[in-house]
Amino acid sequence: MDQSVIQAAELAGSVDAANFSVWGLFIQATWIVKLVMIVLLLASVWSWAIIFEKVWRLRNLERSATSFEDEFWSGGSLDALYEKIGDRPDNPMTAIFTAAMREWRRSSSRGLQRSEMSHASLQQRVERVMQVTLGREMDRLERYMTFLASVGSTAPFVGLFGTVYGIMNSFQSIALTKQTSLAVVAPGIAEALFATALGLVAAIPAVIAYNKISTDLGRYAGRLEAFATEFTAILSRQLEEAE
Repeated sequence: MDQSVIQAAELAGSVDAANFSVWGLFIQATWIVKLVMIVLLLASVWSWAIIFEKVWRLRNLERSATSFEDEFWSGGSLDALYEKIGDRPDNPMTAIFTAAMREWRRSSSRGLQRSEMSHASLQQRVERVMQVTLGREMDRLERYMTFLASVGSTAPFVGLFGTVYGIMNSFQSIALTKQTSLAVVAPGIAEALFATALGLVAAIPAVIAYNKISTDLGRYAGRLEAFATEFTAILSRQLEEAE
């Protein structure tokens, strides 16, 4: 039998044996490329978990803030509202409110409004307490955002590393078999491109979600700062009326 016919049959068999499904590409990959794929897959899953948690939490916080603002501006007593919330605020806006009211009541109980502490000093203390509380609450909300940014910026390069390594294996196959047929290099190239695809699958949602959630967090932080400023004005007005 002609040698060229034998080689063609062997190459055709190798093409048929190669599995180009997603699972087949993973199984046939080298252990380094497999490790890259697993890392990218885990990063993608964790990114989606963070995305869903942040979106769900921000929606709940917006609804809670609207409900609290409606009650706050209803004209009722601030002391009654403080007693209703208690020491367990369930969202950042109520946490700012309770922190300010706690400082206000502590100063009032010591009689500092008219004697030892000037009104300006009391107002500064209340403002400082609200700013500290706001910063702490925003730090909690922004937790894991750096992970999304890291995945968005590094996942394509991690996938590219798997791609380069897979292509290097393809060239080694060419050198060992001394064949430049597509049947020799196709499996390795397919594994390499699959690693790149996983890198993009992990990076693209992470980048989009990071930009969207960062914008929403900035808008919510502005809402908290506006509330703190308005609440400071109310307390300042009460201090002037107490003179």
